[in-house]
Amino acid sequence: MPELRLGKLPATRDERDLVFARYVDTTKLPAVPAQFGHEDVFAAKGWGMLGNDEWGDCAWAGSAHETMLLTKLGGKPAAFTTGGVLGDYSAGTGFDQSKGGPGDNPTDRGSNVREVLGYRRSTGIVDAKGKRHRIGAYVRLDQTNVQEVYLALYLFEVVGIGIEFPESAMQQFNAGEIWDVVPGAKVEGGHYICGVGRTDNLQIVTWGALQGMTERFFQTYCDEAWAYLSTEDLEQGKTLEGFDVKQLESDLAALGH
Repeated sequence: MPELRLGKLPATRDERDLVFARYVDTTKLPAVPAQFGHEDVFAAKGWGMLGNDEWGDCAWAGSAHETMLLTKLGGKPAAFTTGGVLGDYSAGTGFDQSKGGPGDNPTDRGSNVREVLGYRRSTGIVDAKGKRHRIGAYVRLDQTNVQEVYLALYLFEVVGIGIEFPESAMQQFNAGEIWDVVPGAKVEGGHYICGVGRTDNLQIVTWGALQGMTERFFQTYCDEAWAYLSTEDLEQGKTLEGFDVKQLESDLAALGH
């Protein structure tokens, strides 16, 4: 199996974070089905590696995977290239591919997810045709509450998930097994993945492939999770009964965003 890379820096907290729970009225929200999602929109291994087999650009490859899914569902599918994703990784972090090869490049330091989200909101990630795709807002989820994560995933189609990655998960991925907790497994670093659905377990995309994880794995290793509204959602005044978009826009304005 090829060597695969991680690349998420430890989760950070900011008191200014917009928190998902502030904008939801659970008495008005729809019940989350036991199974839902869009894991079958692309072939199980048809998402594309986007450089994460060599470089620590997981937060950027994951962002591209999220955008691929959202644009496909919106009827205007966007494709992404390794060169474009690495270009955004460079612009956002200072990564310089000319400074050394994979595993021996001092500029390949990975990414802080919050900083990636800020870049996605202000600049946007570039697709294969040169178009930039921005997010309109991002809200932090309570990663200790898996039901809140399911709710956000059901409402907004994708969630961004950051995990502390155990060595056992790489072995399970290579063997085609679901990620589950292996007692005593050593954490090797941080990794960013894209949540896309819920079947008998949480369905995510990583390293260009669909991967399942148990709730126990999520609750053990997740250190941050995020939900997004696209710029199109905000511009078109998208409303979801029980989700307060107007309050979100007001809070964004107060922050100067």
